[in-house]
Amino acid sequence: MKIALGADHGGFELKEKIKVHLFKKGYEILDLGTNSTSSVDYPRFGHAVGYAVSNKNVDYGIVICGTGIGISIAANKIPGVRAALCTNTTMARLTREHNDANVLALGARIIGDVLAFEMVDIFLTTNFEGGRHSSRVNSIETI
Repeated sequence: MKIALGADHGGFELKEKIKVHLFKKGYEILDLGTNSTSSVDYPRFGHAVGYAVSNKNVDYGIVICGTGIGISIAANKIPGVRAALCTNTTMARLTREHNDANVLALGARIIGDVLAFEMVDIFLTTNFEGGRHSSRVNSIETI
């Protein structure tokens, strides 16, 4: 499975830790930046991950900024992207089961590393339930 990672300066350090975590688990990583804690604009990285997911260059994306809010908004501007900002493991599981989210958004200033790793693992291993949720996801896609 191939995962795209993108973060601004506020999410850079957590992105790097998640990259190592995923590499150890055998995932292929597409790191779309940023590459330091120097100030950058988050939309660039949300868009880059969004396009990688939308174009099917990767299976899923993970985007990180200070709160996760801005970068998730940016990623969601790309057609076909369903980015979900999660702050706990229940949200990470339910957004896959019910929303078929394909991008996980995290706030580096909101959550710790251990929780981030748990949410990433749950997000990447939880399947979409389909059924009654399919028509809702399809409605999102037709907007």
